[in-house]
Amino acid sequence: MSQTSMSHIVDDMRATCQATTAQTDGGPVIAVSGVAGSGKTTLGRALARQLRLPILDLDSLTNPLLDCLAEMGDDGRHWLVDSDQRLRAGRYAALRAAAADLVAVGSGVVLVAPFTAELKGSDDWDRLCAAVSPVPVEVLYLSGPAALMDQRRRARGEARDAFRSDAADRTDVSPAVPHVAVDASLTTAQQTFRAAKALGHRAPVDGRNPVFAADFDALLFDLDGTLVDSTPAVGRAWGLLGDEYGFDSAAAQRNHGMTALSLISKVVPADQVASAYTRITQLEAADTKDVIPTAGADALLGAIPPGASAIVTSGGVIVARARIAAAGLPPVRVLITADDVDRPKPDPQPFLLAADRLGVPASRCLAFEDSPAGARGAKDAGCTVVGVGGTCAPEELDVDLWLDGLDRVRLAKRGTAYGLEPVG
Repeated sequence: MSQTSMSHIVDDMRATCQATTAQTDGGPVIAVSGVAGSGKTTLGRALARQLRLPILDLDSLTNPLLDCLAEMGDDGRHWLVDSDQRLRAGRYAALRAAAADLVAVGSGVVLVAPFTAELKGSDDWDRLCAAVSPVPVEVLYLSGPAALMDQRRRARGEARDAFRSDAADRTDVSPAVPHVAVDASLTTAQQTFRAAKALGHRAPVDGRNPVFAADFDALLFDLDGTLVDSTPAVGRAWGLLGDEYGFDSAAAQRNHGMTALSLISKVVPADQVASAYTRITQLEAADTKDVIPTAGADALLGAIPPGASAIVTSGGVIVARARIAAAGLPPVRVLITADDVDRPKPDPQPFLLAADRLGVPASRCLAFEDSPAGARGAKDAGCTVVGVGGTCAPEELDVDLWLDGLDRVRLAKRGTAYGLEPVG
């Protein structure tokens, strides 16, 4: 092989190494925490897969050895019984050492553990931060009702759950260190999307998409999941209804965009539909404590004159008004709810009615939707459709443009019409 050829190979290898280093150097260190049964491992794996990071789970890293040592002992007792601080210190020391090795070679990592002491901001937190320095530790904390955690622990049937202390499984303690709260009752996909977004991992916006070159006479917005983040509140309300009427409340998550009446008709006997619908209306209208506007909703909706925008929702008017008020959204002149139409989403009727009340053709409307049912209805009405992430995966939506949040676009005034411009 000639010296010139060898030089080219060395240059190619150096370029490859530099590219790899640039890609992985200073990768994030993400600590996924929460009590047993909160879903730490499931979320950690999903997040590691999405961000293409290695994962270190405290249980996977230390439990096999401890189980083996316990079997070798004389009394045969589980190692969690009467375990002292030395055992905990050793387990977390192993986790920190493995994480430090990954950071030292330029990799990020997802760490999965309860981190009970670390979340108190104690010396244990300082040790964790020092181990991966200078990369900061970003904490995700899964929280939810104690009953949900108990149910999940019973369902998984892990022997070690019988030896956990009540103090370690408390769900009413908020971390003292900076963290991103993640609702344990959400689906894994919803949790992963929210967590990645909160940590700054955003989907790129294609500025060449034809939607950015088009103009429109009116903008139509879905409410839940598009303008307001009400998913945790929806989950709580349907969870209570499921307990009262004896059905699996997960059906509500699998059928986002369907009207409450249609969904109830699928899961309760016919003679209970009316009472169940009255009850879910009461529950959803009353539970608005954490209903907030989605990122960018205020700015985008507030930039449009009230006569050029409408909210088109599958919810009833009582629930819709309660959530609009709770989120403090700017006013719109037209509100179309399930109470206004005979054929709700995915039928195009709600969008056609909104366009008619605004006095514009549906083909001149830009609709924002987060659910397959809503996207289909808007498409069939003739609207151009922007999909908004947070509820469903992008591939589930038949849309003209997909965004991971309304804060990725801004309104552009174009004569008497309106358009969108990408942000960032």
